[in-house]
Amino acid sequence: MLRAGRAVFEVIVDRWPQARTITVYCGKGNNAGDGYVVAGLARELGMDVQLLQVDPGVTFQGDAALAKAWALERDVRPDTTLETIHGDVLVDAMLGTGLQGALREPYASMVASINSRPEPVVAIDIPTGVSADTGAVLGDAVNADVTVSFIGEKVGLHTGPGLSYRGELVHDTLGVPAVVLDTVDGVAMLRFDRSELPKLDVNLYKHGVGHLVVVGGDTSMGGAPLMAAEAALRTGTGLVSVVTRPEHRPAILARRPELMVQDGSDVPAVRALIAQATGIVLGPGLGRGAWGRQLFELATTTSKPTLIDADGLRWFAELQPELNAVVVTPHAAEAAALLGLSTTDVQNDRLAVARKLAAMVQGVAVVKGAGTVCASAMPADPGLGICAHGNPGMATAGMGDVLSGVIGGFLAQGLDPHKAAKVGTCLHSYAADTASEQVGERSLLATDLMPAIAQLLR
Repeated sequence: MLRAGRAVFEVIVDRWPQARTITVYCGKGNNAGDGYVVAGLARELGMDVQLLQVDPGVTFQGDAALAKAWALERDVRPDTTLETIHGDVLVDAMLGTGLQGALREPYASMVASINSRPEPVVAIDIPTGVSADTGAVLGDAVNADVTVSFIGEKVGLHTGPGLSYRGELVHDTLGVPAVVLDTVDGVAMLRFDRSELPKLDVNLYKHGVGHLVVVGGDTSMGGAPLMAAEAALRTGTGLVSVVTRPEHRPAILARRPELMVQDGSDVPAVRALIAQATGIVLGPGLGRGAWGRQLFELATTTSKPTLIDADGLRWFAELQPELNAVVVTPHAAEAAALLGLSTTDVQNDRLAVARKLAAMVQGVAVVKGAGTVCASAMPADPGLGICAHGNPGMATAGMGDVLSGVIGGFLAQGLDPHKAAKVGTCLHSYAADTASEQVGERSLLATDLMPAIAQLLR
């Protein structure tokens, strides 16, 4: 607890060196104990400290009681009037990872009060009101500028609405060995790892590195399959074909002449092309008309590893084809439609939704969004993970199409669906982080990821 409090106090001193006063909102349990330590350290440094005991009737036990006594010895005097706030920096030490159910009084009022103030806010371990297990906001939550989290990763700080409340995340292991830190409650934190990429043998040739067929691009949507196909090429896929409207062929070949383009209305040619494929991406710009339905039915009469995205997910829900080695990549609204939920339901428990979708398709689900979740129901490689990369600039048109192509490229190269999904998701998000360093998050485009992917795979 002393280490945790010191970690928080060091962040305060580092971020706001001009601060001369702090206000610490303490609740109960170990989170409040951390707050008392922060207050005591501030007093040792000569700062003016206001410690607000939000719930005056709470009884401290164990380490929290020791922390409170330690702070009292340093002339920290708890205030229960909660009237005048005068800290240059506010510290949220009210409720930590054990919160269950909606916020009750007096905590709900304190959260609203903190959020109404202009001073910067530091949350200890997790902002009060955010579920550590899911990232759901339990009625309301402290809107922190910085969250200092300890030891293991908290799911709620990496996916779901909680991401909007945490601010900058500072993680301190407090000396716990690294071997235990990349999972929390059985959920892995997924990071890009070059060692998981398909191996390149000196005698490889293009037909030996996979043939991906991207199916989609109805009228006015030719860019979607193009971006997926180009991304697949960048992963090292030997051959990539695009099945689309013939009017898109000139633009596709002008942008990327290494691609092959097939008229989607030529059924015998499409059927022959799919038979040659080692992987399929089905859905980018596919549309909801008869043309898209016919192509969906043609592409799902095969046992080839298949990724389904975008409009393909709508056809999947309606036609319910039987597929092996399938990966689905819905965003929150598409996941909600597949499961008959609201988008809010999906965002409030993205892990449970990913598990349900994986079970529904008997394959792999990648639930896109801040803190993308990968789940597998495949017996050989079950698992659940949260992508540790990504940034808000990825909320732009075409980003999901690029992800489809990256994962699809790895499927075509022979990676099993779960590994292809994990490696592809992490590469995609890490490339977005890399690209945003060059152009900025606000200006990030989906096609900006292409050179970043190439850079990361060098």
